[in-house]
Amino acid sequence: MTLEGIAAEAAGHALAVSGAFHPEPGDGLPEGTGTLLLLSPAEPGFWAHLTAQPEWLDGRANPIDRWSRRVIGKMACALGGKAYFPFGGPPWRPFQAWALRSGRAWASPVVFLVHEEMGLFASYRGAIALRERLVLPGPAVPPCEACEARPCLTACPAGALTGRGYDVPACHEFLSGPSGADCLDRGCAVRRACPVSAGHARLQVQSAYHMRLFHR
Repeated sequence: MTLEGIAAEAAGHALAVSGAFHPEPGDGLPEGTGTLLLLSPAEPGFWAHLTAQPEWLDGRANPIDRWSRRVIGKMACALGGKAYFPFGGPPWRPFQAWALRSGRAWASPVVFLVHEEMGLFASYRGAIALRERLVLPGPAVPPCEACEARPCLTACPAGALTGRGYDVPACHEFLSGPSGADCLDRGCAVRRACPVSAGHARLQVQSAYHMRLFHR
């Protein structure tokens, strides 16, 4: 069992191993867990793969969560591990803390997680805890350290998401008005402004789907 082999298996489901670490006491995982793997949408291609799956086509609620449970759950069983998900709690799992522990994601200037490859589009569909202690790469360099322009700080047209934090009510108020159509249709302007996000861009229909779930 290797990280590379698991990543290849995940790629067949349009998923990527977006972080991993060796848990310690306080990480919220059972004693004896050797490695925790975080799984995220692999772009480009995730949306096309997802929308061809039975969970999307059956017309029932929560298709992405149901697909994640099926696919990641089967992967975990095949590896002799346990699957965890950032939905369906309680108990709620500390996915943000796990992402930070992985050395592949950090707090951005606008507080949201920024990932070395996903940028501000960082998201996690699940995690797999293994008994084995896999060989892992060393920590990466936070992309914000080399980003002099930091466009995320000024990209929000509503002024709701800045270095001062996230004013969620102001965001929803803006999205409810005519000026909010661009963000509703194309995704959060701040996430799109991140230079790293540009290399991991979502399809417009994908962003619109998530934005409408957020703003309903």
